[in-house]
Amino acid sequence: MLDFVQNNIFISLLIINYVIAIGTAFFIILNNRNPITTVSYILSLIVLPFVGLLIYFFFGQEYRKDKMFKRRKVFNNKKVKEWEKKLLVGEQKLDQYEDRFLDNQVNIVKLLQNNQKKPLTFGNDVGILLNGEKKFESLFKDIEQAKDYIHLEYYIFNSDKVGLQLIDILCKKAQEGIHIRVIYDYVGSALSGKQEKRMQSAGIEIFPFMPVWFPNLTRKLNYRDHRKIVIIDGTLGYVGGINVSDDYVNPCKKGYWRDTHLRIKGNAIKSLQSHFLLNWNFVSNQEIEITDSFFPKMENCGEIAVQIAASGPDSNWPHIMEAIFTAINSADKSIHITTPYFIPNDQILTALKTASRRGVEVKLLLPKKGDSWAAKYATNSYILDVLESDIEVYHYCKGMIHAKTMVIDGEFSSVGTSNMDYRSFEINFEINALIYNKEFSQKMIAIFNDDIEDCEQINIDEWKERGLVKRLKESFCRLWAPLL
Repeated sequence: MLDFVQNNIFISLLIINYVIAIGTAFFIILNNRNPITTVSYILSLIVLPFVGLLIYFFFGQEYRKDKMFKRRKVFNNKKVKEWEKKLLVGEQKLDQYEDRFLDNQVNIVKLLQNNQKKPLTFGNDVGILLNGEKKFESLFKDIEQAKDYIHLEYYIFNSDKVGLQLIDILCKKAQEGIHIRVIYDYVGSALSGKQEKRMQSAGIEIFPFMPVWFPNLTRKLNYRDHRKIVIIDGTLGYVGGINVSDDYVNPCKKGYWRDTHLRIKGNAIKSLQSHFLLNWNFVSNQEIEITDSFFPKMENCGEIAVQIAASGPDSNWPHIMEAIFTAINSADKSIHITTPYFIPNDQILTALKTASRRGVEVKLLLPKKGDSWAAKYATNSYILDVLESDIEVYHYCKGMIHAKTMVIDGEFSSVGTSNMDYRSFEINFEINALIYNKEFSQKMIAIFNDDIEDCEQINIDEWKERGLVKRLKESFCRLWAPLL
């Protein structure tokens, strides 16, 4: 036996691989996960010897109920819960708002209030910032005006030109006595140790989100903090698709980068704040004292109703996906979606197709090239399916479109960090602002129509004629859609 192993090392390793793979496959099946995800992982174990095991080892393990997420304690803090309760709108009051402006969207409000205790907030002013150059111009000015504290949370925080500009301002404000807390994702960011130490020396508290070190690599590599949040003095905040990187400021080395971010002033910042504090306690292992300064009383800043939806593997349900699903099913007239990655689960795909077939105008705006070849081909594999349900699909040709937006009936909008894909719905920590306002939503449709000017509409007959090689690439990448 020993001689056989020594003389047939590869075959022996292959046998060991498949023995482990069979055991792993049984474990995956017993977990009763999404059938598509289950099949994808089992297929990778069968057709990719050794590599399939690595894929599952690094990306496939389920930690939604893992104890490392149960350590998150901010929601157990009575003070935070008190503030959330004060902001909640009662059922009777919701009925009044339904008659005034919520219409079918009242179900979205109820869903998030029941699942996540996230209130519908009033008295907000919401500004739309197109592309990084506008976002950072506005953000830097607001940071300069900070009086008490600044909270930042980013998936990508790089030590490049725009990153150094932000660090310069933050260090200056810290030296003025402003309390600054920063969370950056360890995998997504390229923040140098030198700049991190510089911020710490200036008095800035900064922590990485789930650093990836052996032997904890498998537990942490897959679940990333994809949020982009800034909170200034508890009254002003930013949320959307734009990270801290030169790639988001035009002109950039990747060509033209089209993105959307929001500047919010008003009571919705209290919900953004609670999510930041939740993550802060998690990454810092601190029990931060919740004071009134985190949730200050404000006069009405505007007339817009906003609800914050957040999700991640620490939650019992995929809140953002469920909110999007509910919004699509509530549509009577139109659905406008812009997303860089369209790899929907069965629920969202079915909701969109049935909406179109019952007479709702559905338009999808996607990048033509994208910044990931695998995601691009996986996205393309869904296009014929939606075209056959009379959904209009547009390819953005000017550059990369990275905005993550949705508008329903010209009355309800979603802008945030969540893509239309498995990773955003199930794996990453995401956050979206849901805007219940007709005037704001009409602005979002106008922006959508402006973007269409830089698009080509996909013709179903021409799409069917694309080459066999492309179709094979699409089908292959679609198999791994839950992993992308």
